Amino acid sequence: MPDILSAYAASQPDKPAVIEDRPDGTVTRWSYAQLEAESNRLANAFAAVGAGPGTKIVWCGPNSPQVVAAMNATRKIGAVAVPLNYRLTPEEAGYIIGHSEATIGYVDAEYAHLFAAPDGGLVGSVRHALAYCGVHPAATHGDDFVAAADPAPPEVTAEAEAAGGASMIYTSGTTGKPKGAVRRIRDETSILALLILLGYQPDDIYITTGPLYHSGPGSFTAAALALGQTVVVQRKFDPEDWLRLVHRYRVNSTFSAPTPIRMVCALPAEIKARYDRSGMKRMLANAAPWSFALKQMYLADFPEDSLWEIYGSTELGVDCVLEPKDQLRKPGSCGKPAPGVEIRLIDADGAEVTGTGPEHAGELFVRSAMVFDEYYKQPDSYEAARLGDFHSVGDVAYRDEEGYYYICDRKSDMIISAGMNIYPAEIEAALEQHPAIFDVAVFGIPSDDWGEMVHATIVLAPGTSLSESEVIAFAREHLASYKCPRSVAFTDELPRTGSGKLLKRELRAPYWAERATRVG
Repeated sequence: MPDILSAYAASQPDKPAVIEDRPDGTVTRWSYAQLEAESNRLANAFAAVGAGPGTKIVWCGPNSPQVVAAMNATRKIGAVAVPLNYRLTPEEAGYIIGHSEATIGYVDAEYAHLFAAPDGGLVGSVRHALAYCGVHPAATHGDDFVAAADPAPPEVTAEAEAAGGASMIYTSGTTGKPKGAVRRIRDETSILALLILLGYQPDDIYITTGPLYHSGPGSFTAAALALGQTVVVQRKFDPEDWLRLVHRYRVNSTFSAPTPIRMVCALPAEIKARYDRSGMKRMLANAAPWSFALKQMYLADFPEDSLWEIYGSTELGVDCVLEPKDQLRKPGSCGKPAPGVEIRLIDADGAEVTGTGPEHAGELFVRSAMVFDEYYKQPDSYEAARLGDFHSVGDVAYRDEEGYYYICDRKSDMIISAGMNIYPAEIEAALEQHPAIFDVAVFGIPSDDWGEMVHATIVLAPGTSLSESEVIAFAREHLASYKCPRSVAFTDELPRTGSGKLLKRELRAPYWAERATRVG
């Protein structure tokens, strides 16, 4: 079966595939023929340093044509792509690189330090780190190395074809350490049915509203290219620059967490008036719940039939879809099951919930072809999240009498802030390293800007003192900025059960008392 990118390079070689237009005026345009050649060069460069079917390759960097090439190159040789968040600290990145057992890194030179080990070598099992868009002493000059590689398609073995499309995206867990969710494309039927439902067309222009290392933006960018569309990549999000790109390239499709669009809608009216937004056809709301107020803001600035909402996760793919006609009619709903998706609600006793309404809530389990295959090297975590062929990420939901689902709580303590999944255990472990912190509970509290924000309630060790600013400063030394507490409270004792289990519900309750749900 021919590679999809190779097929487009033959059938529409001159059509723009990827456009990067930076605020400084630097513009990079790759046609489908050029994207094919660059992806082939990178695939052959990977192969030259030992990559093949099943090889873990970590790529890291802000959105760029090179990242798009890496997404295609790993698929072409059957390697497993491991996207790495460039915002992580070296300690956090080092854990993911080491745990994944990646042997090759492909990294924007600005972030190549994340691959440098203290002893002067490379982190974990990495044997070769290729730096692009610049040079770094910790890595090989990847631009020259890749440019010298063969632009012809790499040899595709049966093993490579069978392994193609695999990815391993790290999502944090309640143990405080990220888990590598491995996904292999097993059946494209459900994906195709979803894209048809959303109305995707080959002539759509898609923009990356969010970092490609996230599963949602990355997956929908890959889908856009699989349909032969043009993708506009924005290196780092800026709301007015995003509008500029939408206007200049007549963008009509994207996928976004709530925060970027809230920033766009909050721009002064005179700035928004400079840019044409009338061509937007498919705004996919996801990554965190969009509030009803945000939806109203969006619909005041963009076409009313353009807003779709999808519910899903890194592990389970797209599970529910709320169509434009239901956005204001069904406030709080994440929609009905996506094509090919089966959903069951399971109560605390393990029985299936059959009733409707908030009083009949249960843990949401999913069965579909988009469900992930494993947590890498963590089979216990994988088994704990499944019920036969159904899987869960711990969300609690109910359905109404028309079959629409509503996420009302989370079984786990995960926080979703500005579309980022944040797990309290990791933050608690970092804060507990401070000698003045005796006990700590981290949880999400409401934020109009972010959906949720990270909050820490702390018990100080006897005879010590600590301010909110000192706690936050300490967190910033050990954690990526988006994981750090935005507010801190102090208490004499944390509520616990007789067995010592922390009762976070009691701590969260006052903050969420006026909210309809206990998620952002």
